[in-house]
Amino acid sequence: MGAKGYLSSDQLEFFNSQGYLVIESFASPEEIDAMMKRMDQLLNEFDCSTASIFSTKNQQQHTDDYFYESVENVSFFFEEKAFGDDGNLKQPKQLSINKVGHALHELDPVFKAFSSSDKVCGMLLSLGYQRPIIIQSMYIFKQPGIGGEVVPHQDNSFLYTEPPTCTGLWWALEDATITNGCLWAIPGSHKNGLVRRFIRGEGGVSFDRPSPTYDKKDFVAIEVKAGSLVLIHGDLIHQSFENQSSKSRHAYSLHVVDTDGCKWAQSNWIRRKVEPEPLFVA
Repeated sequence: MGAKGYLSSDQLEFFNSQGYLVIESFASPEEIDAMMKRMDQLLNEFDCSTASIFSTKNQQQHTDDYFYESVENVSFFFEEKAFGDDGNLKQPKQLSINKVGHALHELDPVFKAFSSSDKVCGMLLSLGYQRPIIIQSMYIFKQPGIGGEVVPHQDNSFLYTEPPTCTGLWWALEDATITNGCLWAIPGSHKNGLVRRFIRGEGGVSFDRPSPTYDKKDFVAIEVKAGSLVLIHGDLIHQSFENQSSKSRHAYSLHVVDTDGCKWAQSNWIRRKVEPEPLFVA
């Protein structure tokens, strides 16, 4: 692999104590430009009649075969507020998409090159991963004016292994601010363990228990410049609010789990037909 452990001991200590870590300028301006231009191409080529709606508030209502099959495809999901009462888009499709997922890292050459780069592998190696796989990737638009809220959650709820091993890698492709919907997190909340799970059963998907109520004052804003990486522990409580500004907040994210000494839960919503290739074997 040729990648060396990437994080310093101070960075690892901060991540372990706070549950998140910001690394500025992780993605170069050239890498950001390549991903944003490629996404522009994908959007121009895609037929809106095939897409689905995505909402973190109503996931049970919006889960369909298109969503399930997206784990091994490049699929497009609209914002809830993208459509008028007549059922038509209120603005161009480029400004109506919530996200694209969940296999960009596998199927698209531009996103694959970035996602499996030496510096990403080095980061995971220094976090202690032995045989990591990328279980999903998402390009998130957070559109001006309609970019939807992402409610407080933990990534391990959706991407559970026994024992839990999920880490989120979230890159700001544009500056992320309080105004345009940056991430918010409760520092140290990962130490309290997993609150609930998102289970796929015969009748669809549902949470196994209601969400707790969180105090807004416990959250801190994670405002970052374009190119920054936010590392997110799988048990960290985090969220983002609606984008009510006139600026978009594009981001690219990966979720990684280990496959060495742990087991992918069969009750997860993701059920792949083909096992993903590991990024490396330590």
